[in-house]
Amino acid sequence: MSIGWAIIGTGQFPDRSMAPSIVAAEDTELVAVYSRDQGRADAFAAKHGARAAYSSTEALLEDSRVDVAYIASPNHLHAPYVKLAAQAAKHILVEKPMAVTLGDAVEMVQACRSHGVNLGVNFHVRQHPGHIEARRLILEGVLGNISMAQAQWGAGTRGVDDPPPRSGLSEWWAQPEMIGGASSMMGTGVHCVDDLRFLLGQEVTEVAAITDGQAHTRPLENMAAISLRFDQGTIGIICCGRRMPDSKNNATIYGSDGRIVLDDTLRGPLQGGLEVVSERVNTTAAYDHDPLGLYRSQVEAFNRSIHHGEEPSANGFDGLKVVQVTVAMIESARFGRTVKLGPVPV
Repeated sequence: MSIGWAIIGTGQFPDRSMAPSIVAAEDTELVAVYSRDQGRADAFAAKHGARAAYSSTEALLEDSRVDVAYIASPNHLHAPYVKLAAQAAKHILVEKPMAVTLGDAVEMVQACRSHGVNLGVNFHVRQHPGHIEARRLILEGVLGNISMAQAQWGAGTRGVDDPPPRSGLSEWWAQPEMIGGASSMMGTGVHCVDDLRFLLGQEVTEVAAITDGQAHTRPLENMAAISLRFDQGTIGIICCGRRMPDSKNNATIYGSDGRIVLDDTLRGPLQGGLEVVSERVNTTAAYDHDPLGLYRSQVEAFNRSIHHGEEPSANGFDGLKVVQVTVAMIESARFGRTVKLGPVPV
């Protein structure tokens, strides 16, 4: 049975990646789109073949053909839109970061639970076959005791030392209160955090961050280096930023019995390669470039979670834990101290 999707937010990322992926996904129909500007909503709907265009979120959520609301609004609006969609009994896939405060994230999880709807977060890297295989091998003990986990996702332009926040995208990316107090962390760092949690099956218990922002004169960072401690003793390192031209966007896991390298897989497209070097397994794999492959897989995986009554591949609790780490990163960078994380009651 086809599942009807709606898009709340018609920015460049939904236009470039998610709307085409929803249209291309199996057993999926793009039913409706929302923008505050009716003309913009009409144009977006016409471009992507949506059946309806709305400038009222209430009207969109009243559309009985909509089963899933994909929320791609500015970050600070994720929480109110999620709660509205949950009250309307719509399943929800929300863009990362799930929320800009931990309190908002808790309320989002609670709202979706109380209304019996699925809440997923668009951490598309979880759909990469190399990361899925790496997680399987790590959890099976192929690397022995895991000591170090590294993830890097950077970008930049040669000769540009101080790029504007998210150059070419919406103006809200330059507004601290709308983006959530961090920039490169919100753009790519959150993916690195979730990816290491996914690969290791461990939770972060301590965060220490150094950035070129989180200061009165520069509230948003272009570069961040973050150290993490995980609950089973693994040490993690994350680097993210927009002053890193020619960055190799890799994840590498080291254990007592070997290593796994995910080469150039931390990006939007399906691409890159997997290398496993260990006592038990030695193998490599390469993945053909597909610009929409991971996003299409994300849509189809979310549909399956609805059909089978299961949690999404990255659920609300996963999003909440990444918010917790992000808030700790901002605090650590701003005040120059290590921040310890504890359980979050939901």
